[in-house]
Amino acid sequence: MPDRPLRVAIVGAGYFGQFHYDAWSRMPEVEIAAIVVRNPDAAAETAAKWGGAGAPLPVFSDAATMMEAIRPEIIDITAPPEAHLATIRAVASHAPWIVCQKPFCGTLEAAREAMTLADRHGARVAIHENIRFQPWNRAAKALIDAGAIGAPWQVTFRLRPGDGQGARAYLDRQPYFQTMPRLLVHETAVHWIDTFRYFLGETSGVYASLARLNPVIAGEDAGIILFDFEGGGRGLFDGNRLSDHVAENRRRTMGEMWIEGPGGTLRLDGEGRLWLRPFGENTETRQDFAWKDHLFGGDCVHLCSRHILDAWLADAEPETAGAAYLRNQEIEEAIYRSAKTGVRIAV
Repeated sequence: MPDRPLRVAIVGAGYFGQFHYDAWSRMPEVEIAAIVVRNPDAAAETAAKWGGAGAPLPVFSDAATMMEAIRPEIIDITAPPEAHLATIRAVASHAPWIVCQKPFCGTLEAAREAMTLADRHGARVAIHENIRFQPWNRAAKALIDAGAIGAPWQVTFRLRPGDGQGARAYLDRQPYFQTMPRLLVHETAVHWIDTFRYFLGETSGVYASLARLNPVIAGEDAGIILFDFEGGGRGLFDGNRLSDHVAENRRRTMGEMWIEGPGGTLRLDGEGRLWLRPFGENTETRQDFAWKDHLFGGDCVHLCSRHILDAWLADAEPETAGAAYLRNQEIEEAIYRSAKTGVRIAV
């Protein structure tokens, strides 16, 4: 435990950023010290909600000015990807720890530049890749490691959030989705690029077929991606943002998953329940694990932030350290190349 709470400044005050404010507010080792947004007036509600002792948080319109005034130990960037590189450029010389939402910097080239800047100044960067921290994914990984299904040979995820139909698709929550030239893979499937690697190890090749089904958006909203893994396993990501799945809250898991091996199959349903069916049997058994149905994805935003902070406090690298995370973006680029060329791409 630090001698005093570490100051965290949060860049952005949008829809998903609110989950970050909640996550940091629940950690005794830190205090939220400032907000950075382009339009300070837009952050008034957020500043009032998360301020301490009845006083609103100080709000700044640019990160450099905030750094001079506050000198936080942690910067958490929740702003859209086009703001990531400029923010890291402004804070890297003074902020020892930087957390950044995905898609990291928007492009692979910008992400590499951001990491070069951070390395030059000795700043540590972690990407807030929270899907691998969803409690059902942690439980599935523990079962895999315990040999519950043997060495897994395939993982399949069917993304079906059902939020992409019609002229108002995404407008109520994240309206910039409509204008992103790359949507399904860049913004969403990158989560499962990372999670598949978490389950089966390093990716060796990909094949993809992508499509735009809703004509009001700019990017792709459906697609099939096949993964090969160095250990011989395979993966299938089947995404369609227009279709839905059986769930009380279709954003809880965003879809359904199967992990198969010689000893049986693990199945994730839309309620966050994990089931094990041994090979040759017809009955599934529900696997118990603790989780909290709080905000998004089983409280995975808090779980991810907690993991990152604990790693840094222990002078260790978090699972989603920036340099290692670039591999996910390299795989993403290979997926888009495959969709464009119609061939498998080695990575």
